[in-house]
Amino acid sequence: MNFEKARFNMVEQQIRPWEVLDQDVLDLLMTVKREEFVPAVHRELAFADVEIPIGCGQVMLKPVIEGKILQALRVTKSDTVLEIGAGSGWFAALLAARAEWVRTMEIEPELVRLASANLERNGVQNVVVVDGDGVQGWSGRAPYDVIVVSGGLPFVPQSLLEQLKVGGRLFAFVGEAPVMKARLITCEAEGRFRTEDVFETVVPMLKNAPQREAFSF
Repeated sequence: MNFEKARFNMVEQQIRPWEVLDQDVLDLLMTVKREEFVPAVHRELAFADVEIPIGCGQVMLKPVIEGKILQALRVTKSDTVLEIGAGSGWFAALLAARAEWVRTMEIEPELVRLASANLERNGVQNVVVVDGDGVQGWSGRAPYDVIVVSGGLPFVPQSLLEQLKVGGRLFAFVGEAPVMKARLITCEAEGRFRTEDVFETVVPMLKNAPQREAFSF
């Protein structure tokens, strides 16, 4: 398989047509080698417009989704980032290429090992993979400039919002199937947030995602 040609086609035929036009994002997707983070058995799917199984019932999101997230967040070199759901480490590597540092939390020990090994093998040094449930964030290194939730949530917990710096951005998939909102939340001032729904999609729910309390009569 010609990985370079497949990578070019992914960017030009999938990602750019879906209105990902930030050239820095497109260049990044051409530079960070996605096939290095895909399980060997699925490597031929590395650039396909599909979710790729990585074990533990988890998947790598479609490349177009990852491009849209990066474009919306506008990560800069001074940003500190919390990712919830490390998966294979691929999206952490993309974030790390633009940020000062990334902490990525993963609840599945098998995926902690996978992400850590992939990041180390590819020379990504400004990411730490944290073994733990990140659904309420990680206050130990808060506040953050950027928080990314890589799985679905019925709603965004207040604890996550409280871990954003003023000017910080949080990206999450909010709602339930058949439609979720890919939502960008910006902290405009202490306790004040602006919400923008960037696109609609469906992604797997985050493990241990909080549930709204049911009303009883």
